[in-house]
Amino acid sequence: MNGNTALYRHLTALVAVLAVIAILPVFITQRYFLGEIILFMIWASVATQWNVLLGHAGVFSLGQMLFFAIGAYAVGMMGTYFDVSPWLAMPIGAIVAASAALVIGLACLRLETAYVALLTFAIVFMVSTLIRTDAECFITKGGLCTPLFGGGNGFSGFDDLGFRKLLKGQWVVGNYFVVLGVLALSLLASICVIHGRLGLAFRALGDSRIYAAARGMNRTRFHIIAFVITAFFTGLTGAVYAAHFRFAGPSLFEFPTLVFILAMIVIGGLKSTWGPIFGAALMMVLVEFAKEMGDVQNTLIGFVLVVFVLIFPKGLAGATSQLAQRISRQRSRKASDTARAI
Repeated sequence: MNGNTALYRHLTALVAVLAVIAILPVFITQRYFLGEIILFMIWASVATQWNVLLGHAGVFSLGQMLFFAIGAYAVGMMGTYFDVSPWLAMPIGAIVAASAALVIGLACLRLETAYVALLTFAIVFMVSTLIRTDAECFITKGGLCTPLFGGGNGFSGFDDLGFRKLLKGQWVVGNYFVVLGVLALSLLASICVIHGRLGLAFRALGDSRIYAAARGMNRTRFHIIAFVITAFFTGLTGAVYAAHFRFAGPSLFEFPTLVFILAMIVIGGLKSTWGPIFGAALMMVLVEFAKEMGDVQNTLIGFVLVVFVLIFPKGLAGATSQLAQRISRQRSRKASDTARAI
């Protein structure tokens, strides 16, 4: 399929998907369910960017939640210490996350895949440990002595997006559309990368690294570009997470959260365009179903992940594509048989 045709087709699908999500508050008015959809959009955005990096660029990084946390902490720290509005802090958090990704990428991405995964995970673990054990006193605007990075409690109670004053009891609807805007930007960026020139470069490097290098393609440079772009939008998503929940803490670094997002990518379909959206929707339904099961919830997530890896290795997107191809072949055979009979 022509690259431009695929790009336009996916952009059309993006408009349709966003339109459906945008009209949901008309039919769903309960704050709890709107909150769950907001959470779905946040995790879907993170999973989409991680899929670009892992599935398409081939960078086996386990550091995406670090960039998510950087965006969240930027909003929390700037709001707590300097009374900065989240509207200003969110883009700053995304830029800081991208800058951190550039530094980490220059240090890590010259290594082979397994070492990249280990090193990025080690960096996340190190940062998480430093934050949890942080005891350095920083005087807040209220005269309280708080750990510089919030310690084990993190940051909470800072200013929100302002819709509580504007919309009163309907403030969650305002937050809903802000998160939807971030998801739209994240999906738009991922589609342009996957089906644009960068995506073509990623496919060339994946098909034959030696041939691509002979054609003058620098693998490390393209990987760093992907690392920085995905970190920017992941950081922006983390910033809007903090602005919505008015919280940023070390729980964002927890390993179950990382596995939860990774499961969305695998279940949805690695190397697909829309797989992370399908995976995020399924995982959110699964978590809601298992909400009262306590620790069994993580076991259930692991079980579903194993089932998909063994039975549907290409995820929901791959299974749907194979089904569509099978139906198309059957229709072609029927049309051919009918033509012969005539």
